[in-house]
Formats: sequence, structure tokens, C-alpha cells
Amino acid sequence: MSYSSYLNDLVNKNHQTFKQHSNIQWINSYRAMDLENHRNLMINSFSDKVNWSFKETKPWINSISKGCQLCGEGQWSCLFITGLCNAHCFYCPTSQNADHLPTTQQLEFSNPQDYAAYINKFEFKGVSFSGGEPLLFFDRLQDFITTIRKQCVPELYIWMYTNGKLFTKEKAEILGKLGLDEIRFDIGATQYNIDTIHFAKGLIPNITVEIPAVPEKKDFIKTLLPALMEAGVTNINLHQMRLTEHNVSKLEKHPYTYLHGEAPTVVDSELAALELINFVDENQLTIGINYCGFQYKNRFQKSGYRLKLAQKLIGPPAWITEAGYIGQMIGFTKETPEEPKLLTLKDFIGNSHLYHQIEISFFGVILQEKSEADSDVFEIKLGEQSYVVRQKTAGPVLIILNEDFEELIQLLSGQNPNPPEKEDLFTIWKHTVIETGFREYM
Repeated sequence: MSYSSYLNDLVNKNHQTFKQHSNIQWINSYRAMDLENHRNLMINSFSDKVNWSFKETKPWINSISKGCQLCGEGQWSCLFITGLCNAHCFYCPTSQNADHLPTTQQLEFSNPQDYAAYINKFEFKGVSFSGGEPLLFFDRLQDFITTIRKQCVPELYIWMYTNGKLFTKEKAEILGKLGLDEIRFDIGATQYNIDTIHFAKGLIPNITVEIPAVPEKKDFIKTLLPALMEAGVTNINLHQMRLTEHNVSKLEKHPYTYLHGEAPTVVDSELAALELINFVDENQLTIGINYCGFQYKNRFQKSGYRLKLAQKLIGPPAWITEAGYIGQMIGFTKETPEEPKLLTLKDFIGNSHLYHQIEISFFGVILQEKSEADSDVFEIKLGEQSYVVRQKTAGPVLIILNEDFEELIQLLSGQNPNPPEKEDLFTIWKHTVIETGFREYM
């Protein structure tokens, strides 16, 4: 089956990427069966207070922050104020060792006015500031918040991430007055010391703790929940730990089991997050907890940005898929095979009987800063900066014969979300559909 082949390719890629690290404990079929049974038992014990959002990839209880909701809806832009951090968390998946210009989606914004124009052009409803550690460059952070509050719609939801090491009451007062809606603390960076969180209470409307679900800390987090609620924390976002070239030397010292996927992840981390949701559920606590797993991030954060660009920059006859890719279709008839016709999706579904075969191509849209070498390109101007719009091919041209039209129409019209067995149809499925739910562990 094409889906199984795809997953096997991911296994081979991960083994190749980390072949120099013999201490990594990859999951095996026996371990997978036990752990998946454990996961299912926890999920089945959830009460009806536990919600499942974004195609059953994000479980949460009691509440979920507006920022998280906007993230899943593709209505969010995250600006990395700096790449430099003053913490040395063993689980961090990036290098965090150098300052750089504020960056989002490989676009640099030295000028806050240009970033505000970018937010307005694509009508984002939420903006976050991350790093590195944003408070290392507090003046820079203030400039960006001040500018977008002046130049963007007043209902824009703004939040920031911090490890809290440099957070003070004075900074809380300044950020509150600037209009920051939410602050998120990674308390793992402070050995779970929550003293600085109290500075935000009453000054910044929404206080969240956002941490990786470190398996060996889950029982301690349970004991910390009352103190977090007392400090004004209303939500906890639990990330799934993932393995990267930047943290492998630290993570391989821990007795974790790793799952294969588009990126390797820690299965123990997922189970810890679900156990914490279960704990809040069983003890009827009021604090909100959600699990931000890699499968949710990989599917919704990437597709959300692709959708934003495509919806603003692309028109018919191309169509935009749920996964945010631009689809283009050419139809061929038996009578005039030398005269292909560019089709809209509606044309094909309504008149598929007219065609002997079709060709489907998928593209993504990317923005890049304009260079002197660029000419005869689609250009847009954001503030004082000019950008060019490029289409990037996403996979091969796919030829589909009329014998597969019925299955293709079901796929394209959303009638059958399951992965097809034929390789070409599976490739179309990958670019069309956002996969539902958690994957099996093996």
C-alpha cells in the first residue's frame, strides 16, 4: 500500500539521518503494541470534557487559548525576534546561539513598519513574538509591538514566548500597556521555578505555561498545578519533544523511545501529555491543558501558511487544496488529444466523462525578497520592502486515466479522506487532504 511505503521511507530517512547515534532507542513492534495500548486506555478514559480539535490531532480540556486557536486556523504569524537564547534547555530543537534580524517564514524584517504591512496584506488575526529569548532585545520587541498596535487592526491578538529569566514587574507593566494579550512561559528553562510568572498577574490579560512534556517531570507538574493556577495561569500547552541535530547529543542520554515520522519524536512525551490531561480531567481541575503534538504542528502550521499565501495570490483556474497546495489540472479528450484544456476543479467533477485522461500538478507559493537579478516576476510591496512571488513545484506531474476518475473525484470532493492504494492517487491525497488523528506507533 502506498501509505505504508510512505511511512517506511520515513523510517529509512530517520535511521540514515541519525546513523551516527547508536544510543537512540527506536520503537519496535513489541514496544509499539504496549505503548499504543497504553495510549488508547488513557484516551478511552477521558470524559466528555476533553475536546478534540483540528481533525482530532489536538486534545484539550477546559479551555484553549485564542492564540492556539488562531494557530490551528492558519491565522497566525510568528516573528522570531532573535535566534539568541540565555537558557540551555536539553530538549531545545534549535541552535539558539546567534542573534539575527527578526524573521518569519525565511523573510527578514528589520523595519517594524514593513512587518505591519505584511500582517495587513495577508490579514493575519494573530501575531506572536518568539526567539531565542525576546527579552534579550526588549527595545526591539517594544518597537514591533508598538508599531503593529498602531498600524494593524485593533482586534489583532498578540502574544509572546519567554523563558522568564529576564522577566520583571516593570517589563510586565510595559508589555501590558503596549497591548500584549498573552504571555507564555517555558518554565522548563528555569527548573520549573514560577516566581517571575506572578509579575504578569493583573497586568497581562492571559498567562500561559508552554513547555515540552518531559516524561520524567510529569508527576512534578501534577503537584505544581495549584501553584500555577494561583499565579494566574489559565492554560498549559504541552509540546511533544522531537529529535533534531541540535539536541540529539543531549536527548540520547535519556531512556526515551523514538517514533518515526516526518521528524522523529519522543513517544514518552506524548504519553506524558495525555496523562496530564487525564489527571486534570479525573481531578476536576479548572486549568486548561492542550497537547500540541508534532502531527498537529506538521499538518496545520505548514498548511496554514501555504493557504494564507495561496488565497491572496492565486486565482482560477487553479484551485487550493485543504493542505494549502495549488492544484492545476489539464484535461485530454480522445477526439482532440492534441488540444488539452486547462480545467477548474468544478469543470472536471461536473464533466469528467468528456475526458480520456488528465494531468495534475501541485505547487506551493513562496515569498522572497526581491534581488537585482529578478525581472518579469510577480512583485508585491510591503512597506518599503519589495518581494517576489514564486511558485515552487511540489512533486511530479501526475497522469490519471479515466478508469480512476471515480476514485479521484471522491478524493478531490472530500467524500473519501482515506489514503488511496495507487501511488499516483496517494500522491494527490498527500497534497490535497490533511490527515486525521494520531498515527499508529508502528
